[in-house]
Amino acid sequence: MPENMDRNSSDRNGRGDRPSSSRPSGRPSSSRPGDRPSRPGDRPSRPGDLPASPRSGESRPGRGGRDDRAGATRNVSDGRAVSDPRGFRPTPIDRDPSRVRPRIFEPDIPEHVTGEELEKSVRAELLSLSIENAKVVARHMVCVNLYMDIDPELAHKHATAAAYHAGRLAVVRETAGYAAYRAGHYEIALKELRAANRISGDVTSWPVMADCERGLGNPLKALKMAGSPEVSRLAKPEEIEMRIVAAGARRDLGELDAAVVTLQCRELQNDREPWSLRIRYAYADALAAAGRAEEAREWFSKCALLDEEEETDAAERAES
Repeated sequence: MPENMDRNSSDRNGRGDRPSSSRPSGRPSSSRPGDRPSRPGDRPSRPGDLPASPRSGESRPGRGGRDDRAGATRNVSDGRAVSDPRGFRPTPIDRDPSRVRPRIFEPDIPEHVTGEELEKSVRAELLSLSIENAKVVARHMVCVNLYMDIDPELAHKHATAAAYHAGRLAVVRETAGYAAYRAGHYEIALKELRAANRISGDVTSWPVMADCERGLGNPLKALKMAGSPEVSRLAKPEEIEMRIVAAGARRDLGELDAAVVTLQCRELQNDREPWSLRIRYAYADALAAAGRAEEAREWFSKCALLDEEEETDAAERAES
């Protein structure tokens, strides 16, 4: 009966494998305790064969498997092509020096800078870093704000150091981009701001990226960005900045009248927003560049009325 059961089981599975879900409860009458059941591929015993000693190393296959199967190692000196990949470690590959991340210069951080000076929202984005790394990044970012206006180059170096330690965080890459932009490193700024945009999807820096293209001598690329769908997602201040950048790109191309037309919008009549002074000044400057001196003086006068802190030279240009 057990022999029939084994035969039927083999027929059901198509091979001599055991069923995966159930096993026969008894052994064949010819089996003895301690005998292992036969398996497919086992060599049938022959008269005169002696049982192999379990301690005999000669009767056991090598660590890579049996040496009589396809692909097994026959001669190690022949190399990896004829060896069993499970039995050998691959040959070490020399690293490409160009892919090794170089160390950077990290400027000294003043002792009084702790990193707690950052806004809570920015510090919250650093929580994915280790405690020590987050502290280093935060302190460098504080230094960026500290030196941005008085030493843009030093601020750029601190921003580069922060990005080195936290290159996967959008807020850090964006900070590095703005710092490079202020220092006049337009190619680096564009790279950092693009990275920040890829990570977060935020288009706030779109006007600055377009202005970087202008700085690199690519006004047509700047105009292309000004006409992209991302502009419709900009808040009003960034939308005004994008318009000013587009007008500058027109001037770069020698299209002076087109620059004036680009800035003609209803926002010119607004005198209550923080961006009102900037668009009025840009419009007056475009008029002057186009040779429309009287109109330019009129708009410089309107700028001077808004420029209570004398951030521009509008008052002087209105009198010239």
